[in-house]
Amino acid sequence: MTYPNWLSQRSYLSGDRMALSFEERQWTFSEINDLALVYAGKLSALGVKADSRVAILAKSNPDFVFVMYGCLHLGCEMVMLNERLAKAELAYQIEDAQVNYVLVVDVLKEKIDAANVILFSQLDETEPAAFEPQKQWQQDRTISIMYTSGTTGNPKGVRQTAENHFSSAVSSALNIGIAPEDVWLCSVPLFHISGFSILMRSLIYGMGVRLYEKFDAQRSAEEICNGTVTYMSMVGVMLERILANVEEAAMPASPRFKAILAGGGPIPVAYINRAEKCGIPVLQTYGMTETSSQTTTLQSADAERKIGSSGKPLFLYQVKIDGTEEPGEKGEILIHGPQVTPGYIGKFAERKVQEDGWLHTGDIGYLDNEGFLFVVDRRSDLIVSGGENVYPAEIEKVLLAHPAVREAGVCGGPSDKWGEVPVAFVVLNKEATADELLVYCREQIASYKVPKQLLFVEELPRNASNKLLRRELRTWL
Repeated sequence: MTYPNWLSQRSYLSGDRMALSFEERQWTFSEINDLALVYAGKLSALGVKADSRVAILAKSNPDFVFVMYGCLHLGCEMVMLNERLAKAELAYQIEDAQVNYVLVVDVLKEKIDAANVILFSQLDETEPAAFEPQKQWQQDRTISIMYTSGTTGNPKGVRQTAENHFSSAVSSALNIGIAPEDVWLCSVPLFHISGFSILMRSLIYGMGVRLYEKFDAQRSAEEICNGTVTYMSMVGVMLERILANVEEAAMPASPRFKAILAGGGPIPVAYINRAEKCGIPVLQTYGMTETSSQTTTLQSADAERKIGSSGKPLFLYQVKIDGTEEPGEKGEILIHGPQVTPGYIGKFAERKVQEDGWLHTGDIGYLDNEGFLFVVDRRSDLIVSGGENVYPAEIEKVLLAHPAVREAGVCGGPSDKWGEVPVAFVVLNKEATADELLVYCREQIASYKVPKQLLFVEELPRNASNKLLRRELRTWL
């Protein structure tokens, strides 16, 4: 099976529609397609060919989009590099991916030592060469490669094909619907699956994208209240900051704004309740790099009665809990469907992604008696204390419900008596004592789950997509 070139097809079908806006500028699909063709010609003149594997290191701005779309026209595989990584981490990924070229925005060139570098300024100065844009894309064509955050060791390069991205976009549309006026606010990084998938949805749906180079809570809150955007993707800490701004301004969300899709870990019920008072629907989602974004999403009709759930699988997917028979039993989450990556590259190329057709996620969760998924935690973050399983996210959710707590992170600390015990790191909204918070915890959860140490910090360690890095917390002990 083949797909028509998404860029060419979208330009042909709805070329006059707004495709991208950034700060005070905006571009239609026809304008973006024309720019992408120019960039493809420039890349071709510098030796980049169809099936070349290129790494891209850039800021989340329109230049990044145009270069990526140029690569799509040429038929390249794109390795998306995280701008926040250290030089050595980037070098590992570039070597592991065995890329033909590294495309780098000038302000980040000091991070790259590779010989085959093409700077964005060099692209700007290059005259486009004649080339033949790809008319059809094979469904198994690798479009993007993203390295996982490496919570369990070396990062793995995950392939995402045209079929992966297309099935992800279509399944999301079947869940939340699409409308001509939709505009998705993208303030998550484009090199991450959450940001890249918004661009893929844009091309497949004909949907506008409002792009931010980095997350801005105040501006995001204003756009939600003014109705200039209809959807937004984020993780829990971003949601809290937006809610704080909406609450401070005492302005309800615009009726044009449809929903926040919140992922990257369980969202505290307290945040969802606050959002409801602001008129902001929050749909919890669950997905990962290996599943090309969302796998489950809680539909708005179920949001109130299933608070805390990540919903049911999107239309084309299946989810089950490994080794369980009864609703509510916790185990590893397994996923099946056309959005699951066909495999890894480099060091992990021989590793099987699926067993008997199912992806083993490494995440712990359960299905309730109606088939709704509840994600409990990462298996690698599990604390085993005196033989009891303790899930950090469960403790974090309790702490985050306290009005004085802005952010909370929990990890396992060593204990001679219990092997491991939970330790909490807290960022405060307002003054509170450790004793006060621990008393609050004891009222909510079993004693073995109550943190044995609670430390106040200015900020928590997070990756570029604002997900909490619990493995970093362990190094703080």
